[in-house]
Amino acid sequence: MLGGVGDTFQQDTKYHRDQREKGLFERVTIPEPYKEYPGSNRIKLPTPGSKSVLTLDEVLRQRKSVRRFTKQPLTLEQLSYLLWASNGVQRIERGHEFRTVPSAGALYPVETYLVVHNVEGLAPGVYHYAIREHALEEIRTGDCRREITLAALGQRVCADAAVVFVWTAIFNRSKCKYRQRAYRYVYLDAGHIGHSLALSAVSLGLGSCKVGALFDDDVNQILDVDGVEESVVYMSVVGHPTDTA
Repeated sequence: MLGGVGDTFQQDTKYHRDQREKGLFERVTIPEPYKEYPGSNRIKLPTPGSKSVLTLDEVLRQRKSVRRFTKQPLTLEQLSYLLWASNGVQRIERGHEFRTVPSAGALYPVETYLVVHNVEGLAPGVYHYAIREHALEEIRTGDCRREITLAALGQRVCADAAVVFVWTAIFNRSKCKYRQRAYRYVYLDAGHIGHSLALSAVSLGLGSCKVGALFDDDVNQILDVDGVEESVVYMSVVGHPTDTA
């Protein structure tokens, strides 16, 4: 049935041929592509690398949503690779830093946060991924299992996994160029990142499950973001799968 806000958005953000003449693709000033937490405790991550012997075909065939995990912790090396593979800097060309995933206009509006439960050498808590330095910035420490589970509509998997990846969008990074259509691109970008995480997890012998059902404001509160200029768009859990996962 048509008439809802989603239907209106889909129609109002369509491109039309005559828009090219109205400055749709004009040059704009691009905001800073990296968010940072100056003064925070910073944990340098190991150089990302993988010892996987799986082929791409094997990884694709083994990928599935995993909802049951063991209590085995992730290592910092595993976490480092997952962060880089899902949204890290891959190469530098003409002074521009490109990442492992595509992004509309190479604007990279998506930020990565972690709600850590069980990672060797890392205190439980909430962290932000500092992409440029390939490091973690500590936002707060403490057990957040209950908070993140309730924020995910009570999905127990968010407490049982070793870590919860939370992706937010800083919307103006895309809106400055693409206006209201930017929201389409933000969600596409988040999907690219989520799938890269899923495949890289399989390559390390880990499991993941994407989480789209969540209370936005509750997750934003956990991360201490405003929910307007920056807001959660997607999540994923990662851990060691049980034999019956």
